Amino acid sequence: MGAWGVFTDYLHDFLFGIYPYLCAGVFFVGSLIRFDRDQYTWRTGSSQMLRARQLRWGSNLFHVGILAIFFGHLFGLLTPKWVYEAVITVQQKQMIAIGLGGVFGTICFIGLTLLLHRRLYDPRIRRTSTGVDIAILILLWVQLSLGLITLPFSLGHRDGAMMVQLSMWAQHIVTFQAGAADFVRGTDWPFQLHIVMGMTLFLLTPFSRLVHIFSAPVWYLFRSWQIVRRRGGATRRPGPVAAPRPTAAE
Repeated sequence: MGAWGVFTDYLHDFLFGIYPYLCAGVFFVGSLIRFDRDQYTWRTGSSQMLRARQLRWGSNLFHVGILAIFFGHLFGLLTPKWVYEAVITVQQKQMIAIGLGGVFGTICFIGLTLLLHRRLYDPRIRRTSTGVDIAILILLWVQLSLGLITLPFSLGHRDGAMMVQLSMWAQHIVTFQAGAADFVRGTDWPFQLHIVMGMTLFLLTPFSRLVHIFSAPVWYLFRSWQIVRRRGGATRRPGPVAAPRPTAAE
C-alpha cells in the first residue's frame, strides 16, 4: 500500500471511527457550557416580524420534514435487525425507508429552500442575519440534498444489505464497539458524505442557533392554568362563569 493508500485508510478510520465521538462530545459539552454561560443567545433568532408569510410556510414544512427524517434515521439505524425482522423483512424496511424518506425529504427540502431564499434575498432579513445563520442554512440545504441523492443509490441496493451495513456502523458507534468504520468501507460516496456532513452539523450546533432544538416547548402542553386578575384585585379562576344575580327591580 502506497502513501496515498495509507493516508486514505487513516482518514476513513478517523472520519467514521473517531470523528463521531469528537462531534458528540462537542455537541453535549459545548451546549451545556453555552446554556450555563450565555443563555441570552439560546434562541431561534426568528425574523417573523420582518416577513411572516414565507416564514410560516417554510418553517412549517421544514420542521415537519426534519422531525420525521430525524426520528426515521434514529429508529431506522439504531433498531437491531432481529427486532424488526419479527414484523417485516429487510427488503420491506428498505423500501419503506426510501418511500418515507423521499416524501418527507421533499417536504423538508421545499421548506428549507423557502427559508434560505428569504434569508438571502430579503434585504432586511439579510441585514439582521449573521454569517453563522446563513452558513448553517446552507449546510442544512446541502445535507438534505445529499440525503435525497442517496435515494437512487438505495434503490440500487434493494436487498437491504447496504442499509444493514450502515445500521451496524451506527449501532457500533453508540455502543462503543471497535471496528465501526469497517462497516462504512466500500459504501457509495453519497452515503459517506451524508454521514460526515450530518456529524458536522452536530459539531456546529453549540455555536449556532441550532441549540434551540433542546428547547422544544413540550412543557406548553402540560402547563398549569394561568390565573388572570381583574382590575381591583379580584381573581378569575378557570371554569364556568356564574350567572349574574337578579336585582331587586327584577
